[in-house]
Amino acid sequence: MNVRKFVRSFGYAFKGIITACAEQNFKSHLLSAGIVLIAGYFTGLSRIEWYIVLLLIALMFALEMINTAIERVVDLASPTIHPLAKQAKDLAAGAVLVFAIFSAIIGLLIFIPKWF
Repeated sequence: MNVRKFVRSFGYAFKGIITACAEQNFKSHLLSAGIVLIAGYFTGLSRIEWYIVLLLIALMFALEMINTAIERVVDLASPTIHPLAKQAKDLAAGAVLVFAIFSAIIGLLIFIPKWF
């Protein structure tokens, strides 16, 4: 294993995270995650509930980054509007939306019983 390449790959990964943080949708996920973390702190979540919440947040960030990567690759491969390029981008965005909806449902199932 080439240690130098391995260490360099972390630098590329961190650049990817920084790039994602500049995206509007990623910023909205960061804001939502912050609100959920604050609510979780004041709600007094159990250890398992924290694991679930943190896993959902991490997966949401990762999925949004994959969606952004797909959009960039599609834009590079098809600079003009093409029906298949649009479908690829819409499908990736739809995957993010589906996960966001189900994450919100899981969040409500965790938080609502503690609040009421």
